[in-house]
Amino acid sequence: MMSMMNGSMILMMIFWILVIGLVIYGVFSLLFKGIEKKKEPMHHEDNSAFQMLKERYARGEISEKEFELKKAILKEK
Repeated sequence: MMSMMNGSMILMMIFWILVIGLVIYGVFSLLFKGIEKKKEPMHHEDNSAFQMLKERYARGEISEKEFELKKAILKEK
């Protein structure tokens, strides 16, 4: 009888350790997702426009002077 009680107590301890661990993991994952979102630019459209501008410059479609001018215009928006 005593060993059965000790076994069930150990299982309950393991259960609660797992539950508490999952809660802590969930809280930290939510916190870190919030931090990662803050690092991203505020306006997605501006970011994609700038990305397209960089690609055009990399392909040689626009000059460096034109690239800098358009980049300045995008930053103003």
